[in-house]
Amino acid sequence: MDEVILDQILYVAQQVVSWIASFAIIFGGVVPYIPQYRDIRRTQNAEGFSTYVCLVLLVANILRILFRFGRYFETPLLWQSIIMIITMLIMLNLCTSVRMATELNTKRRSFTDFDWNYFWSWSRFVDYLQCVLAFTVLAAYVTYLLLDSVLFVESLGFLAVFTEAMLGTPQLYCNYQNKSTEGMSIKMVLMWTSGDTFKTGYFLLTQAPMQFWICGLLQTLRMT
Repeated sequence: MDEVILDQILYVAQQVVSWIASFAIIFGGVVPYIPQYRDIRRTQNAEGFSTYVCLVLLVANILRILFRFGRYFETPLLWQSIIMIITMLIMLNLCTSVRMATELNTKRRSFTDFDWNYFWSWSRFVDYLQCVLAFTVLAAYVTYLLLDSVLFVESLGFLAVFTEAMLGTPQLYCNYQNKSTEGMSIKMVLMWTSGDTFKTGYFLLTQAPMQFWICGLLQTLRMT
């Protein structure tokens, strides 16, 4: 009788830990951007934050979702990608609004200009949405055509996670251009590091596809 009760307690404990871990993996990735979002809103200055970080995460998570059609992975990881895409769009909307307010005399640039000199430096949030939608449709069509190819599916997974592994590069370049880290949330960077460590452990424990934990290891090593 005691053994049965103990087994039940252990089972309930495991379920609780599993739910907590799933919640953390779904929402933990967006937490680092909360202090950055608040800093931008407070200062009405987005120059210290590279919107190319948003581009990297949008591309990586869109590709990761498409990867799931060819290679199954846990549902919490799918929701993590969906939540991250929504978060990056919110960040882009804020940054675009702030820049439009502070650059009233600047010529407006749009996605439909197809000017590569101003790629991802457009004036309206809707232009970023158009770009993301165009990329999603194109990537989904190619995935649909090649979904039966194991090589393509595995390559798609590696492309998704290695894109995400380059997350810090745009911010480093932005800091280099500005010759300063002003405007960049230090809390965001610290949370990147702790989040990457937790994420890597989660990938290993849940036996996620190899691409995921390789990406996690690269991100953890990069931030250290």
